Amino acid sequence: MSERLIAIDWGTSNFRAFLVDRSSGACLDSHRSDAGLRSLSSAEFPHYCQAQVGGWREGGRVPVYLAGMVGSARGWCEAPQLPVPASAAELAEQVVPAPGLDNAWIVPGLKVVCEDHVDVMRGEEIQAFGALALQGRDSGLCCLPGTHSKWVEVNRHQLVDFTTLMTGELFHAVRFHTLPGEPSRERADFDYAGFRQGLSTATHPDGVLHALFEARSRTLYADLTADAISGFLSGVLIGHEVLSQRHRWQATPVTLVGSTALNSLYRMALESAGAEVSEVSSDDATLAGLCALASRHDNAG
Repeated sequence: MSERLIAIDWGTSNFRAFLVDRSSGACLDSHRSDAGLRSLSSAEFPHYCQAQVGGWREGGRVPVYLAGMVGSARGWCEAPQLPVPASAAELAEQVVPAPGLDNAWIVPGLKVVCEDHVDVMRGEEIQAFGALALQGRDSGLCCLPGTHSKWVEVNRHQLVDFTTLMTGELFHAVRFHTLPGEPSRERADFDYAGFRQGLSTATHPDGVLHALFEARSRTLYADLTADAISGFLSGVLIGHEVLSQRHRWQATPVTLVGSTALNSLYRMALESAGAEVSEVSSDDATLAGLCALASRHDNAG
């Protein structure tokens, strides 16, 4: 068995690969690109992957573990999603060989299918398990900010429930495709004062649909500048997301798992609402989660 492994998080718009030391979990090298699922045909996946990580593979001895949308029907090869509750060990038992590349394995995602709640995810389950492992915990609540934010509950090594919120995608749509967002389209800088205004407006009694429109009316007749609109819209949506999940975080700390930029915004929103917050980077969580899964897969084999 190789003392190294390759951990890959391959999503709709990004490819992230890490060469990892098994014993320490340390990242020895990494590679990132914008070659997500949208930019490749199904036949191109094995060739692209080999081109990116082939130099790390030691003739195929170093195994590759892939998580994320790469395992969807739109990706390299579908790895059927497991129902919750599920553990990392169960994910390891159900990895799917990646066609066209030896010693490469695609990790299945998870699903919730109930009468009043149907949801899916791929990749965030690995990050949630990894983040809690880094904190030395077998239970906890994780918030994974992103285009489709996830709120994930883990209890005694079992991922028992999760919810997806389209915060990031809706922010992009409102900013670039609506009248309230129009003045911000050519402005790159993020305005934190606008973000704080948005957090306050997220609690408006008329709801989030009205709060978003205030980006327009406040620009006309109050103190919201064009430079602040992007921050304001972000504050409204992230603030609304955080408040919608109050039932989850009121009695437990929240572990944020994401990029530094997004974690800082979510921390601001959560702490202003009264939540207790800690942070783990998404890269560290991915590495920890895939290393643990690889160990279980080796033992199962």
